[in-house]
Amino acid sequence: MSVTHDLMGGKVHVLRRKRSPYWQCAAFVNGRNHRASTKETSLERAKDFAEDWYLGLKGKLRGGELTGGEAFARAADHWLREIEVLMDGERAPGYVDEYRRRLNIHILPFMGKKSVLEITPGVVQDYRVHRAATGLDHRTGKPRRPSRSTLHKEIVCIRQVLKSANRRGTLPYLPNLAAPFRASGKISHRAWFSKEEYVRLYETTGARAA
Repeated sequence: MSVTHDLMGGKVHVLRRKRSPYWQCAAFVNGRNHRASTKETSLERAKDFAEDWYLGLKGKLRGGELTGGEAFARAADHWLREIEVLMDGERAPGYVDEYRRRLNIHILPFMGKKSVLEITPGVVQDYRVHRAATGLDHRTGKPRRPSRSTLHKEIVCIRQVLKSANRRGTLPYLPNLAAPFRASGKISHRAWFSKEEYVRLYETTGARAA
């Protein structure tokens, strides 16, 4: 439980957690939540610090020093809530849980703190390299590269989070997440009828219909 005071028309919040003697300040600037410790035990001095801190953030934003943008972890959380409601009854019960597992175990530890604006094709390629280098077999604990299918599903998950952010206006464009190097995968063919097989099928179905 914390005690909170609002400043500057609700744009800045000064709060203190129950077990801490120091006040903290928080503000939502350029699509992200920012927080800092005032290092003050006095509420009045903490308020002065919070106002100066907030004005400093706004100055950095104007000067281009604050990249801002919605945090990827926040965008992922919003997307999970979105599909949990919209896909209810349309997908298997474990559909959302599978995406949540991929995010929590692999994706968020790597890029959760980044802004969605920072998720470039280069960052996603770094993620592919990271997964290939640090993959583990959870049954044996031994190093094992993720399969092509597994990595593809994780990239699809990242893409869906970014699409959700784009729909909500926190990401102005969607980056190209296609792999720059494509190794040959398994080649599969669609089945088709030969001319003789088609004629036989046509005549047999016609006879049965008659």
